[in-house]
Amino acid sequence: MGAGKTKRMPRAVREQQMLDAAVSVFGRRGYMAASMDEIAELAGVSKPLVYLYLNSKDDLFSACIGREARALTEAVRAGVRPGLSADGQLWSGLRAFFDHTARHPDAWRMLHLHARTHGERFAAEVAAMREEIVAFVTQLIAAAARDAHRDPHLPEGEVAGLAEALVGAAESLADWAGATEGVTAKQAAATLMNFAWAGLGDLMAGRPWSPPEDSEPVPDAEPVPEAEGVPDSEPVAQAAG
Repeated sequence: MGAGKTKRMPRAVREQQMLDAAVSVFGRRGYMAASMDEIAELAGVSKPLVYLYLNSKDDLFSACIGREARALTEAVRAGVRPGLSADGQLWSGLRAFFDHTARHPDAWRMLHLHARTHGERFAAEVAAMREEIVAFVTQLIAAAARDAHRDPHLPEGEVAGLAEALVGAAESLADWAGATEGVTAKQAAATLMNFAWAGLGDLMAGRPWSPPEDSEPVPDAEPVPEAEGVPDSEPVAQAAG
């Protein structure tokens, strides 16, 4: 090999560089404001090469969503170690989620903000990722209930609702942590753990909260009668004067 020749970079490696650059630009600017010129420059390649590898801006955005969605779900799954107590599994899963979103803020903004609001195709891809995470959390809560030897077990609908609530809270808290200076991933996870486990712990121990039996809907307030002889458009104080 001549001294002037350099080894060509494998296509897969080059493509990952393009995706890294695109995630950074999409996360910071959003889909519409993201420039293919900026993405190519950040990746260290020409714009025609980006199109050659990834076809179009839409396809590039979709490839970024797919890669980052897989990375997030894999991180959460890998973070939950089998054999832990119910609270230990929840804590390790939350730590994995917040650690990942803190390390990859551009990817999180792209997934949770930009992909959901740009178009139906991209929103559907993110929704599929979210459904996978909710299903995983549902399994964790159901398994925790079985391990607690509750009889009867938690109803399926209640387990699904708890999982939806927990994932929704984690998403909102990840946004808050990312926008709040000084909040670490561990602190965010602990905040949600304290909020969630206070209720889940009692639930697993067979002490669910129930509304008081004598509680009744608050009746609608009676309308305040208008002062006699005062037109609707005239203030009462003015009429009294």
